Amino acid sequence: MQIYWTKINKIIDETPEVKTYILDCPEGFTWEEGSHTHFAMEGFNAGDKPNRSLVRHMSISTLPHELTIGITTRIKDQCSEFKSILRNLDIGSDVALFKTHSNVPLKRENKTVYLLSAGVGLATFRPLVLDYFDRAANVKHIHSLNIDSSTDYLFTDIFKTTPDKNFTAQYVDNRKEYYQEVQKLAADKDGLFYVVGSDEFLLQNIEFLRAQGIKPEQIKLDKHPKMLAEFLPVD
Repeated sequence: MQIYWTKINKIIDETPEVKTYILDCPEGFTWEEGSHTHFAMEGFNAGDKPNRSLVRHMSISTLPHELTIGITTRIKDQCSEFKSILRNLDIGSDVALFKTHSNVPLKRENKTVYLLSAGVGLATFRPLVLDYFDRAANVKHIHSLNIDSSTDYLFTDIFKTTPDKNFTAQYVDNRKEYYQEVQKLAADKDGLFYVVGSDEFLLQNIEFLRAQGIKPEQIKLDKHPKMLAEFLPVD
């Protein structure tokens, strides 16, 4: 396993609770849209066994051509040890990246793509939307639906409805309205439905989409193939 050590180059306050950590791109580090990585603090591998409390699975919110690695995450007042340490890191602090992989690259199958997310889940979808804006080939339309009760929406420069680019950005602030909108979207029985959020959020969305007649192969999750069967059993 190769570990890439790098430094925090910039810290962006996206909203009162969400920060993006911009990291220098280490030599040889590569990724694609929809990628996640293991993000670790100094000392995580100092002992005989890795200190898992200093490691988190994070989505990369940038694309390679941006020449930096973006890690966007929510940090609440009451948070985990990892988030507490992260909140106190400064520009120039060392962090590590390893086991980088994409489970949700943008599928170009001449279908409409629906991006369903909760809150900071938009960070996973930002690179997919940018990739689509760069090259729209074989994608009919992208519709993003995000539920966020804070109304402090992320990446509003990108996630805004742009008709000439066949892109729709939609926000709701409660579950009832969210599932009403998902039901409308699921009328497209040929669409691809990407879902990002907590495990509970994934399971609820899968159950709802399946009830609308959406097939398992149409639902895309940011989960390792070995874990997919737990969420999407084959009919």
